[in-house]
Amino acid sequence: MQRVVNNISVSKKIAKTMGVMTKKTFIRCILPVLLLFCSPGIFAGLLNHDIHLRLDPVGETIQVADQITLPEGLEPTFLLHAGLEPRSPTPGVDIIKSKRIEGQVPLVAYRVSLPSGIQQFRLEYGGRIVHDFTTLKESPGKSRQRLAGTISSQGVYLDAATGWYPYFPDTLHTFSLRVDLPGDWLAVSQGAGPAIQNPGEKQTILWEETHPQDEIYLIAAPYKLYRHSIGDIEAQVFLRQADSALAKRYLEATETYLQIYQQLIGPYPYAKFALVENFWETGYGMPSFTLLGSRVIRLPFILHSSYPHEILHNWWGNSVFVDYESGNWSEGLTSYLADHLIAEQRGKGVDHRRSALKRYADFVDQENDFPLSDFRGRHTTASQAVGYDKSLMLFHMLRRKLGDERFIEGLRQFYRENQFRTAGFDQLQAAFEAVSQVSLGAFFQQWTGRAGAPALAVDQVDVQQTAKGYRLTGVLRQTQDKPIFALQVPIAIQCQDSKTVIENITMAKREQPFTVELPSKPLLLSVDPWFDLFRQLDSAETPPSLSQLFAADKVTIILPASAKAPLLEAYRELAQNWAADYADAEVRLDKQLKHLPDDRPVLLLGWENQFLKPFLDGLSKFPFNHSPHNLTLAGKHFDRENHSFAMVQRPQTSQHPLIWIGSQTPESLPGLTRKLPHYGKYSALVFMGSAPENQLKVQWPVIKSPLLIELSTSNQPPILVDPPPLFTR
Repeated sequence: MQRVVNNISVSKKIAKTMGVMTKKTFIRCILPVLLLFCSPGIFAGLLNHDIHLRLDPVGETIQVADQITLPEGLEPTFLLHAGLEPRSPTPGVDIIKSKRIEGQVPLVAYRVSLPSGIQQFRLEYGGRIVHDFTTLKESPGKSRQRLAGTISSQGVYLDAATGWYPYFPDTLHTFSLRVDLPGDWLAVSQGAGPAIQNPGEKQTILWEETHPQDEIYLIAAPYKLYRHSIGDIEAQVFLRQADSALAKRYLEATETYLQIYQQLIGPYPYAKFALVENFWETGYGMPSFTLLGSRVIRLPFILHSSYPHEILHNWWGNSVFVDYESGNWSEGLTSYLADHLIAEQRGKGVDHRRSALKRYADFVDQENDFPLSDFRGRHTTASQAVGYDKSLMLFHMLRRKLGDERFIEGLRQFYRENQFRTAGFDQLQAAFEAVSQVSLGAFFQQWTGRAGAPALAVDQVDVQQTAKGYRLTGVLRQTQDKPIFALQVPIAIQCQDSKTVIENITMAKREQPFTVELPSKPLLLSVDPWFDLFRQLDSAETPPSLSQLFAADKVTIILPASAKAPLLEAYRELAQNWAADYADAEVRLDKQLKHLPDDRPVLLLGWENQFLKPFLDGLSKFPFNHSPHNLTLAGKHFDRENHSFAMVQRPQTSQHPLIWIGSQTPESLPGLTRKLPHYGKYSALVFMGSAPENQLKVQWPVIKSPLLIELSTSNQPPILVDPPPLFTR
């Protein structure tokens, strides 16, 4: 899930409609002329729109009258959809066409000639807005649809990039919105509403937002509305079909998370929060509402994963706006205080951080890495691993550096100082420095201003008995090719008396010796045991997973030649669908090969595959067993006839993963093709039926880590208690 990249200057507004996420590409290719009168990232004032519009979903048209009040000193230039033909009935006001901008949504730049002393005028326009979906490929097997904006009988989606209202560069806006539309339809926007006037065959929906906004949204469809008051805030649910039970779950979740985040950060900034069902699969967070697809909102885990993430965006990104010129901080901070915090409260914070580091390791390399200061929005899985996962780890390291109390106070100060303003990493740094009295310039520069990550190793570990106990010595090393990072490296030492000694080693050079005095005999040394540092993971620290298949540039997919024709054809279709997304992919029959390639991931398909036996034999160290009719995984038994399986192992003879997918139901394979890329962190999966429905998710245990050093033979398991969560309501 992500917040739509909207809090941006005109250059990025149009870049979004073009599917371009960086200002550099946009300026080079699209708008060198328009940028002459636009100052990206600087808001020149507060503008008010009083909009009255009529929507015709069947005719796919819009008719608008907008009473515009300009701030003093603003250069009156605006963008509008090329098909809307504006005019002004205000005496003395001329609308002058300046420049047409081609793209997925064609826009026109206009200048407004105003009589001296006039800051308010009326603009009228109308026309048809219809645009097709585009598909954005994020990684092999994983894509998402994007819609630049449209009016249709299915629904209406309009944002600033659609050009449905006059967008004045470098301004924030307040607005009132009156929408005339069919009587069984409702419109959704930011702020307070909906007030319904003249209900019947035709009706009018009213919305008003008095807080500064950087964009105005308009969503409409034949909705059923459910409402619930939470003090001065209203929780709302807009569903395309009546479902009171589903609505109740979302209204209750809204109340829960609004209370949590108000206690953690500060007052909720809007009059309402609404769940709005969309007519295609999205995960968008807008000011005071979220737009989620029909399938998404019915997934049971969304209520306590992606949904609180979207609620939290109303603090980060939708009321403290992002200065995209200096980097998008809001996705990482939202991920840390929503997804990570929830995992932490469930005792899974360590797993969540390890998964974040693993995504970075799997999808990011020297070719596609970049500093956080260059992150604008997610457009590939690699950019997500930097902008979400690395940023999440930045905030975790900042919390460890300052302590929970000062970290929380820093969040609150940042929110108080920057509400309805544009803020960047500089403002974050200033807020945390103010509450902690700690200089953070070097910290922020290191983690936002440079690409890459440190890689750790430990060696020369020695234990000596002393008069007072034991002395443990060793050397920490940074092994990456790039310059070193300044780190505080946590190490945990489990001792014979079952006590665990924690030390933080300051590391300011490539090789850092350390000495720890211990009261009893040490048994186990663990470096960064809770994955508290943003760093490169050693492959042995994490289990093999499906993400290693989808992160690769090349792959070999091996079909089972002896499979029955319908099953073989279904496997072939899966193979061709995924192979199309790789730079180098080959699809072969097993009978064409004598041995497996070792220079790339290999995907084996089918129970009938001639390479299946050595693959299954390689899983002997994991909780797995199989027979001709059944498969046992993590102590659970599954029959082969009604279940589909996906498993990963890391062969000893190759650094690349070996993956197997097996099913006896051809009808299940299209669903597996679509679903498996979304289960990237898992080592083994079981699905049932032709849909298919997931039954089991497993991550293989880590057998041996190079950062885990056994100091004495002992049958004692490691005793490492996870730190408490940041915040508990």
